[in-house]
Amino acid sequence: MILDMLMRCCVQLQLLFRRKDGATAIEYLILVAIVALVILAAGTTLSPQISALFTKITTAITPT
Repeated sequence: MILDMLMRCCVQLQLLFRRKDGATAIEYLILVAIVALVILAAGTTLSPQISALFTKITTAITPT
C-alpha cells in the first residue's frame, strides 16, 4: 500500500518535471513532499495507538 502510494507520487513528480508550467510545478512538488512527510510522521506516531484501539474493539466484541 505504501509502496504503491510512493510509486504514484514518483510518477506524478516525473510528470511535473516534464511540464513547463514554471513556478506552479515547483509549488506542487513542494506541497506533495510536505504531505508525504506528514503522512509518514502521523503513521509512525499513531501506529501503536491505532493498533491498541483495534485490539480493545476486538476484545469488546468477542464473546466470552
